[in-house]
Amino acid sequence: MIRVLILSVMIFAGVRAEDRDALRAQRRNFVVDVVAKVQPSVVNISSTQRVRLRRPSAFGRFFDEIFDYPQVSSGSGFVIHQDGYIVTNHHVLARSADHRVTFGDGTEYEATVIATDPRHDLAVIKIEPESPLQPLKLGRSDDIMIGEYAIAIGNPFGLKNSVTMGVISAVDRTLTFDEEVEYRDLIQTDAGINPGNSGGPLLNAVGELIGVNTAIRRDAENVGFAIPVDQLRKLLPEILNIEGLERVEFGLMVSGETATVVDVVDQSPAAQAGLKIGDVVTRVDREPVARDVDFYIAMLGHRGGDTVGIEYKRNGRDHAAKVKLAKAKPPDGAKLALDKLGLKLEHISPKAARRFGLRQNAGLVVNGVDYPVADRRQINTGDLLVLVGKYRAWPVERLGMLLQDIDAGDPIDVEYLRFYSDGSVDRFSQRFYAR
Repeated sequence: MIRVLILSVMIFAGVRAEDRDALRAQRRNFVVDVVAKVQPSVVNISSTQRVRLRRPSAFGRFFDEIFDYPQVSSGSGFVIHQDGYIVTNHHVLARSADHRVTFGDGTEYEATVIATDPRHDLAVIKIEPESPLQPLKLGRSDDIMIGEYAIAIGNPFGLKNSVTMGVISAVDRTLTFDEEVEYRDLIQTDAGINPGNSGGPLLNAVGELIGVNTAIRRDAENVGFAIPVDQLRKLLPEILNIEGLERVEFGLMVSGETATVVDVVDQSPAAQAGLKIGDVVTRVDREPVARDVDFYIAMLGHRGGDTVGIEYKRNGRDHAAKVKLAKAKPPDGAKLALDKLGLKLEHISPKAARRFGLRQNAGLVVNGVDYPVADRRQINTGDLLVLVGKYRAWPVERLGMLLQDIDAGDPIDVEYLRFYSDGSVDRFSQRFYAR
């Protein structure tokens, strides 16, 4: 009897082994397919801030015990370009100058902030990958259907690459956090979004990005919100313009659903190559271009001296041009910062960087202020300037390019970090009016 039972179990186990692949295929659904396709593009973003804790002693302050420990906050993000450009939320980066990106396979990189937009809670950071990355495909949010499936991937509570699924519950939602922070046109979903999901992708059933997860209702269950991908599309052409990122002269601007040329600067490389307003760009270095954001993403990674192949249509006919990018001569950023902002700036020293656990490209140190400081929330000597407008305030040459076209009276929003002797740090923002 026992021998018969053992034989039956062995036969049953053998059948299951033979049919395992078929049974697994039956269980496979669209969520599994989406996750397999996009997971290499989703990252964890951690920000570390050194915090100093003082433990009081019964024998007086002189005998207090002082402990330094790292306080780590976590969020999510996703790759939008193979050269290492990653999208996340502004608030994921807000309280630290140093950030690390971790992929699902455990690979880690230090990240640099390229630009942020606090008003829309979006940001772009950059890593230096060892090989080309897999970017996420950008979808559209203007045709989202209430009730269609939605998939969220991120790192809730530090649990890397967690997947949740739900539906689109509503669109055009508005969230107000205080008098100064209001997010409009948000997507509402019941896909699980928790702390740590911020900055991660919200995807449709075919794996296209439809939103950037940004917030939850803490007083409710299964109520999460995402920034529509169309807002990201509008922002990326400004953030990813290589003339500002790489300090090159190109002279071509495109806009719209068909990447139509809307401006060609006189005597620029684009003008010399024969491009004109009204041309429709279709390819960059043989990479297809469907709309403006595709063009700016395709241009990423080019440097001064590179020759870029541009294919375009003019009056319905196909044309091609070779555009040689020129290196732009950087303006005197230190002088412009003093003249227009009243700030004396310098690069952070290695000693100061080590003291606060920063990299030297985290920002520019304020070495003097040429105006009276009346409020503790105003930037002052010793603060670290990290953002000017949407862009990173480093190096000083890039700052010069950001300021050179600012006219007297124009508003300039900056963000800066203030470090305290106990190891803590605050992040502030301030609006200047150019002098």
